[in-house]
Amino acid sequence: MTIPPFFDEDRAAAVRSMLEARRVAVVGASGRPGTFGYRMITEISRSPGVEEVIPVNPRYDSILDRPAVESLDAIDGPVDLVLLGVPDRAVPAELERAARRGDRSAVIYASLFDPDDPRGRELRHEVTRIATGANMAVCGGGCMGFVNPAHGLRAIGYEERFPLEAGPVAVVTHSGSVFSALLRTRRQLGFSLVVSAGQELVTGAADYLEYAISHPGTKVVGLVLETMRRTDHLRDALSRAAAADIPVVALTVGASQAGRAMVAAHSGALAGSDGAWEALFEAHGVHRVADLDQLTDSLELFAASRRARVTPGTNTSRTADGLATVHDSGAERALLVDVAEAVGVSFAPLAPATLARLDDLLDPGLVPENPLDVWGTGSDTESLFAGCLGTMADDDAVRAVALAIDLVPEFDGDQSYPRALQQAAAATDKPMVLLSNLASALDPLTASELRSAGIPVLEGTRSGLVALGHLLRHPTAPVPGTHQVDLDRQEKWRRKLGAGPLTSDEGFALLADYRIPTPRSEAAARVEDALDIAHSFGFPVVMKTDEPSITHKSDVGGVVLGVADDDQVRSVWADLTSRLGPRVVVAEMIGDGVELAAGLVRDPHLGAMVVLGAGGVLVEVMADRAVRLPPLGDERILAALDTLRIRPVLDGVRGQAPVDLSALVAAVGGLSDLAAELGDALVALDINPLRCHASGCVALDVLVEASGPSTS
Repeated sequence: MTIPPFFDEDRAAAVRSMLEARRVAVVGASGRPGTFGYRMITEISRSPGVEEVIPVNPRYDSILDRPAVESLDAIDGPVDLVLLGVPDRAVPAELERAARRGDRSAVIYASLFDPDDPRGRELRHEVTRIATGANMAVCGGGCMGFVNPAHGLRAIGYEERFPLEAGPVAVVTHSGSVFSALLRTRRQLGFSLVVSAGQELVTGAADYLEYAISHPGTKVVGLVLETMRRTDHLRDALSRAAAADIPVVALTVGASQAGRAMVAAHSGALAGSDGAWEALFEAHGVHRVADLDQLTDSLELFAASRRARVTPGTNTSRTADGLATVHDSGAERALLVDVAEAVGVSFAPLAPATLARLDDLLDPGLVPENPLDVWGTGSDTESLFAGCLGTMADDDAVRAVALAIDLVPEFDGDQSYPRALQQAAAATDKPMVLLSNLASALDPLTASELRSAGIPVLEGTRSGLVALGHLLRHPTAPVPGTHQVDLDRQEKWRRKLGAGPLTSDEGFALLADYRIPTPRSEAAARVEDALDIAHSFGFPVVMKTDEPSITHKSDVGGVVLGVADDDQVRSVWADLTSRLGPRVVVAEMIGDGVELAAGLVRDPHLGAMVVLGAGGVLVEVMADRAVRLPPLGDERILAALDTLRIRPVLDGVRGQAPVDLSALVAAVGGLSDLAAELGDALVALDINPLRCHASGCVALDVLVEASGPSTS
């Protein structure tokens, strides 16, 4: 596939100069073993792709048999890369010298931050200013450097395995420990690029991602991120990865900033500190993992040459995820089924012909099914397992097959399992993997042999199933939604939001303008008005306070349901006005239904995000939510609903009729349009509950928090 060029060629050229450097200066190089400067020059000297290494240290005439110079200024002409192994305070001056000379890039290992040094922020600002002004690429500060095995480059300050195998995996990580651990894993991953990005003062994760996906050898990218930086650039890079069909697997650690400025709205509480990551990754088809085991299993699986596919003409509704597994233990098979349900991976239903073939292979008493327990008498193990694996793979509904066993050392030398797996894998082009249940019991020699034969070895029940789920659902990038801005509607509500807090009626009017159904309601300035409104709507009615300072009316007894007659209207009126204030609204009662919460919240990096979840009294108890970036089409809305734990209730339970999904999707689509047109004018909007029933859905309450006075 032809990958489009970088969208910023000047920046891309600097990044290439750094990551493919041929002429490197090492500032702070040392001839004293055990020092950082010694390790730094030792490692760059192990770079077969580097044509010239120049040590820079006024105390040496030569280091590692290379002539040393006093300073960068003594080097004739610019270099591609400067490694800065100098103290924090020396970094700006050395970087300034490199910039003046026209050097193209640098690695800054120093953290540029000391808790007791108030100059830390100033140092980082100065570094950014210098490098940006000179159009230099900079890795760091506070980083471990990078390795580019495909180009034979090792820009690191500690001793690493040599040589490093080039291969299809690119990794960009904010964590130096993860950087080191992945380079030293026993797995045969092979890397096209591994970067410890550090503080990303100049060059960020998106730049490295851009480079990695433009590299013809990259087949999968792993991201380990602590925070979002330069989000627009990152989104562009993720979009390009999806367009190039290069899977991106992401692990996030720590909280994004989405939850740090959350307001009283439930939508903000639901989105929490993690919602921005969820929304970003869903929008761009990124495969998210929860830990390093899941990350590594997913990288190994995607790095293999085989991808799951659907056979042309296959009824995909029958295939589910399309996984088939073969076991030698009934208990471990049950364990795998339990874990698969927990992580949301489903098994392929087998065709009758497949079941018949399996029945012929199995010992008497064993049941042909998926997952399949093969262990019976233990005779002729290799042919039995190879036959069952191959039979599973031949079924059109099966898209990947796993031999799910404990790949333990066999003290009698029996290699029936690996031979059976290799035999079956050679007879199909579908993904065929070994799923080992206990990583600590894994036989490394046998695992290495399988990996050398192109068979991934996944090292854990949960992590392996998560990885298989990612493989089976790739590609996952959703079809982008579209939205045509209604300029008149947008301007109308921007003015109202800028004028001050909306009343309850105005909040409902806002929703109605965006096709979100609301109950009839009217403000009642006097008890007589409340009586007239109640009679016009018909009893029973709802009465609630409309004081703008009260965000959660129910929490203060500000909502009274089922007001049945005139006496109750008078009584409720007196109570609400005496306790909470003079503003009261009367609304029509809406029948029972499933209660959802829907809303939007503005993230400082991503802008407006749509939030869906269980509503009513369950909103905070269940913390059941999906967070998405608008604009949302029907397909993405339905997919978001499918992720909710409350989703089965929408189909009807305990005799209740299913809700009108089309009406619910339309209402969420209206909320998406509202976010697209007014998201920057809002801090949050909260609809809770959004009551759904067989004939539609209605927003029973709305909280709107504007971002501030209008500047238009």
